[in-house]
Amino acid sequence: MSERLLLRALKGGENTKIITLNGKKITKMPSALGKLPGLKTLDLQNNQIPKVCPEISTLTQLTVLNLGNNLLEEIPEEVKYLTSLKKLHLFGNKICKFASGACDGLQNLILLNLNNNQLTWIPREVSRLKSLIYLSMNHNQLASIPKELCFLKNLSELQLNYNQLIYIPEEIKFLKKLQKLLLVGNNIEVLPEELCDLINLRILDIAGNFIQTFPSGFQNLKLKEFCCEGNPLFLRQPVNAVQQEDAWSLQEITSRFIMNELAGKNPFIMHVIEQHPQVRNIISQRRKCAICGNYFLTIWLECVEFVPPPKNWKISRNLQLVPLRILICSYKCFNQRGPNLFGIAQV
Repeated sequence: MSERLLLRALKGGENTKIITLNGKKITKMPSALGKLPGLKTLDLQNNQIPKVCPEISTLTQLTVLNLGNNLLEEIPEEVKYLTSLKKLHLFGNKICKFASGACDGLQNLILLNLNNNQLTWIPREVSRLKSLIYLSMNHNQLASIPKELCFLKNLSELQLNYNQLIYIPEEIKFLKKLQKLLLVGNNIEVLPEELCDLINLRILDIAGNFIQTFPSGFQNLKLKEFCCEGNPLFLRQPVNAVQQEDAWSLQEITSRFIMNELAGKNPFIMHVIEQHPQVRNIISQRRKCAICGNYFLTIWLECVEFVPPPKNWKISRNLQLVPLRILICSYKCFNQRGPNLFGIAQV
C-alpha cells in the first residue's frame, strides 16, 4: 500500500506537495523522496523508521516534517538542510541526543515537538533556532536546561513537564514573549526571582515539584492560570522560636559597608572597586533587605510573607495564601516586620 502511494506521488514530480504514510509499518525511509523537490509536508508518523535517508536533504521547500512514533535515536544532522522547515515533530522516538549541526539551518522553525524521548541534555546550539515559538520536551530525562535556550526571544510556549529538572536558570528573564510555561513533575525546589520579569506570562503550571515559597514579586505576574498542586508550600501556621543574636563574619561586615557605599555613589569606593575584580565578583551576589533596603551578602534571615493570590488568577481552590520568599539582613529589621511576615525556623 505504501509503495503504491509513493509511486503515485513520484508521478506527480515537482507538483507533489504532501505525502502522508502514517502507520504503514515502514522500516526504512524511501530514498525516492529525493525526487520530490517541491514537497511541502511529509508525514511518516507511527512507523518503524530508525534513521532518515540522506536524500531528505534535498527537500529544501519542506515546511512540515512529522516523524513521531518511530525509532529514531538522535535528531538527525540532515534536518539542517531543510531551511524552509517550520514544524518538526519527533515525539515518541528513542532520541537521546542532537546530532552535530542539527540546529544550524533551521532558521525558520517555529515548532519543535520532542515529547516522550530519552533526552538528558540540550545543546547550547539550540539558541540558533531564532524563530522558535513552541518548544515541547515533556517526558524526557532532562536534569537542566542551558541558559542559551533562554535567548530564544520569540519563544511563546515552553513545555518541560515530567523531566528531572532541579532548577530554572536566572536567564529565563530574557524570554520576554513567553506566555505559557509548564514544569509539572520535576524536582524544582526554588523558582528564580527573574521569573517575575516575564511580563507576558499567562499560564504557569508547577504542580508536583518541591517548592515551598515563591520569589518576592511573584504575586504581580499577570497570570490567567496557575497550578501548584503537589508542592510542600509553607502554610500560615506560626510557632514560637528562640531569636538569636546577630553575628556577622568579617567578610560580611566589609561587604555590607562597600555595597552600601556604592549604593550611595561614594566616588572613592567606586574608583577603588574598579581595580579589584575579585571583590566585584563577590558583591555581585548581593541581596537587598526587604525591610531597610540595604544590601547584604549572605542570606541572613530567610522569611516568608503570606499574601492573597490576585483575584484574576484561575487557581486551585486550596491555595488561599501565596507564600513569598523574603530576605532580611538582620534581626533588627526582622523585629520591624509586618504582621504577615514570619521567619523560617527549624522545628
